[in-house]
Amino acid sequence: MTEHRFTDEELLAWLDEMLPAERMAEVEQAVRDSASLRQVLAGLIRRRDQGERSVGDVWRRERLTCPSRSRLGSYLLGTLEADLAAYIDFHIRTIGCRFCTANLYDLEQAAASSPATANRRRRFFESSAGYLNILQD
Repeated sequence: MTEHRFTDEELLAWLDEMLPAERMAEVEQAVRDSASLRQVLAGLIRRRDQGERSVGDVWRRERLTCPSRSRLGSYLLGTLEADLAAYIDFHIRTIGCRFCTANLYDLEQAAASSPATANRRRRFFESSAGYLNILQD
């Protein structure tokens, strides 16, 4: 823990914009107000840029727990298995992943902006259901 109220991990997550919005604002205000906190950040950036990385750093920076955009789309459509849908819900609503939340919002906006989307979705599911019925016969 630094001499401030933020851990080094939180400060690095702030740099990568991976904290919930409220915590991002809190860290940003503290960074603006504190020269010593800016020095701590500069040291963390140097250390990170020199290649000193933990498994956790790689995990967070490479977004290994984030679902793909296509999985987020399937989540929106309600076509995922219950366990995977529950994970994505947890990842977005509880963890508060800003990256995935932004992706999901973008997908929602794209779906809402196209009046043909609902019709296309209905036709897709009808054709898939029909195809599966043919295979079962």
